[in-house]
Amino acid sequence: MDKLNLRPEEGEQTPRTVAVLATDPAGDAFIPLHTHRRGQLIHAIAGVMLVSAVAGSWVVPPGRGVWVPAGMAHQIRMAGEVQMRTVFVEPGTRADLGGECRVIHVGELLRALIVTAASLPLDYAPGGRDERVMELILDEIELAPALSLHVPMPRHARLAALCEQLVRDPSLPASLDDWALRLHMNTRTLARLFQRETGMNFGAWCRQARLLLSLPRLAAGASILEVALAHGYESPSAFTAMFRRALGVPPSQYLHRHD
Repeated sequence: MDKLNLRPEEGEQTPRTVAVLATDPAGDAFIPLHTHRRGQLIHAIAGVMLVSAVAGSWVVPPGRGVWVPAGMAHQIRMAGEVQMRTVFVEPGTRADLGGECRVIHVGELLRALIVTAASLPLDYAPGGRDERVMELILDEIELAPALSLHVPMPRHARLAALCEQLVRDPSLPASLDDWALRLHMNTRTLARLFQRETGMNFGAWCRQARLLLSLPRLAAGASILEVALAHGYESPSAFTAMFRRALGVPPSQYLHRHD
């Protein structure tokens, strides 16, 4: 996997307390372990990222973002083509942004603000519209609750590689027996490893990963049939039943109930 040519300090050496950096890396790019002087919200307006830090590892599709506090080491893998937008925030700017990693929902307003801010000069004039855009971004990050609907990634290298394959193509079949065979483990050992590494059992992780990855497709207007087949379900009814159990509404109503 190619490393992304992005200096860790890029976007940070600015005279303002908030800056947004737009990066459109080549497919399957990799940003190795590094730290930033500033805190940051890592978000993609297109594509899926795999973000790893001391606090955990997460699948991050559009509609999600990971807040990484200042000074925390992390790395990012791109699952295919990604359009990454990163909000850098000077330490101490907002106490409520927190000192721990968390996954948040990036709704339509926050997404639009981030896209707008990425086109602004890094030395935007204080007191004007540009600064108000930046302040509103901070307001929206503060208001966004931590999400329970997120997908943790294991740190175990060979297991993580199989999980990454499913993230890249959610239509792939996945079973505990098959993965155990591929990892040269017995199924009980793999089940215990999966629970220890992710805090979830194998089946729950696969269901949650496929559900989370389906949300951007639904938001983009894909049909329920198309999304169901692309995410490993044999029929729209099976996908709809799972979706309803997890979120309380069918996929046809989801966009009317959530950003």
